[in-house]
Amino acid sequence: MRILIVEDEEAIAEDIAEALRAAGYVPEFARDGEEADFLGFTEDYDAVILDLGLPKMDGLTVLRNWRQEGRDFPVLVLTARGSWQDKVEGIDAGGDDYLSKPFEMEELLARLRALIRRSRGLASTLITCGPLALDTRAARVSLQGRPLHLSPLEYRLLHYLMHNKGRVIPRMELMEHIYESESERNPNTLDVLVGRVRRKIGNGLIRTRRGQGYIIECDEEDVAGT
Repeated sequence: MRILIVEDEEAIAEDIAEALRAAGYVPEFARDGEEADFLGFTEDYDAVILDLGLPKMDGLTVLRNWRQEGRDFPVLVLTARGSWQDKVEGIDAGGDDYLSKPFEMEELLARLRALIRRSRGLASTLITCGPLALDTRAARVSLQGRPLHLSPLEYRLLHYLMHNKGRVIPRMELMEHIYESESERNPNTLDVLVGRVRRKIGNGLIRTRRGQGYIIECDEEDVAGT
């Protein structure tokens, strides 16, 4: 899943990115408000971590611009401003949650998971599809109750498909949300990756819609997670 980190303090941004990678996300960066404003309008993100104290354009202005134009991805507002007035202002501008600096990385990840979960209509950190279960908190997958070993890239693929159960994911969208580097985004490489995951979870869960993309389809009771 693709997460935009809007943070001008490089050390903080890199620490967040490292934690996101370990949790199965694909981080991208914006170092100032103008770059963030542009990326938010031109790219598709699963969530944004947005600092308010940015050069060139304030984070609140960026956030208001996005919301006024209908950009509805979840936004976690991250800032050193700690007063309740600042928190209210950030939420009223369109932020979905608020975290003050300094913060614990586990709390940031938990808040991010919750935002993404709510945006997908999921009830908990455990997403199921028949015999398959993905625990987003522990970044673990099990099949029929038994732990399943996946590489980080295989996990990213399954993570994105499971969060979008029942929707056909175009191949280009899938590549953008699981590969961090554009040079890795190759349709043939994606097909090989999907094949590896299918062999591990069973061929029937990930289906190919010819000319459209890939989809995970589950029984109706599994659609909202458990």
